[in-house]
Amino acid sequence: MDELARRWGARFRTLRNADVAEADGLTLVKPRTYMNLSGAAVQAAMARGRVRPEGLLVVHDDLDLPLGRVRFKRDGGAGGQRGVQDVIARIGPGFDRLKIGISRPPQGWTTENWVLSRFREDERTLVERVVAAAADAVERRRGDGWDAACAWANGQDLAAPDAAPDTAAGG
Repeated sequence: MDELARRWGARFRTLRNADVAEADGLTLVKPRTYMNLSGAAVQAAMARGRVRPEGLLVVHDDLDLPLGRVRFKRDGGAGGQRGVQDVIARIGPGFDRLKIGISRPPQGWTTENWVLSRFREDERTLVERVVAAAADAVERRRGDGWDAACAWANGQDLAAPDAAPDTAAGG
């Protein structure tokens, strides 16, 4: 969300349970609640903006995708992601998601500690590329539509040697 706000010249303001920025007819929302309770902030922002679930894109981490991958998904379950589960409980499953891979925890790590940990220093460049690719994906979804955005984002592996997001086609 920060990268999109930066690109679009938007500034976040703090509301009751979220930081919100508006730019070019879109609202960016960063819940200030515990991630497992994200649904309250999303639901409140949707009510304020009169947004229907099909107009929502939730961007979230995904343990089942390796670091370096982003993937669009439409509708469906939470896949174990508790923040998404809370959004589904509050508004239903009929919204789009952009999943950002963080990989499974290494042996000896709990899932909770893994998702709350910082990325390693040697992952910094990859994480920066992933953030840029995720923002590109959101922009492509908006400009080129769902199918084109999925075709572009879902096939990339930014962790592959010499991989970089293809930004030539509108990202």
